[in-house]
Amino acid sequence: MPRYVVNSTKFDPLQGYAFVVVIDNRPVAGLNKCSALKKTTTVTPWFEGGDPAAPRQLPGTTTYAPLTLEAGITYDPTFEDWANKVNNFQGPAAASLAGFRKEITIQVRNLQGKPVLAYNVHRCWVSEYQALPQLDASSSAVLISSVKIENEGWERDTTLVEPLDT
Repeated sequence: MPRYVVNSTKFDPLQGYAFVVVIDNRPVAGLNKCSALKKTTTVTPWFEGGDPAAPRQLPGTTTYAPLTLEAGITYDPTFEDWANKVNNFQGPAAASLAGFRKEITIQVRNLQGKPVLAYNVHRCWVSEYQALPQLDASSSAVLISSVKIENEGWERDTTLVEPLDT
């Protein structure tokens, strides 16, 4: 079976450096890294009476790993504003738990910049925010901020179909 339906002669997999994360219906500026989408289901052993030597394996609870997004520091306050909805320096009374959860989309794009694969990540909220990295006067590194996002699941966007020119 070919790897691609529309372009059956294409063999190369999609590349991992062309991607966009969409928050509040707009791409996050300067995003340079997004951790993997990962879910884990625990295994529950179950012993059947009369067969104590070989347990059956049953699926238990499923957990979704947090996502970490990293972006070059710009004047875009997307991460900071979102993190401040959960907690800010003024304390819990100043936090806004109304709207602290967001739906986000992770899009993989082809070399022409067209979305070819997308995942919708549900009920996300910021559990960790790094506004500034370590500062070093002897370095020429780009300033990177990061945000750790908890989520309650994700699913592939099946409305996105393979373009003719992946």
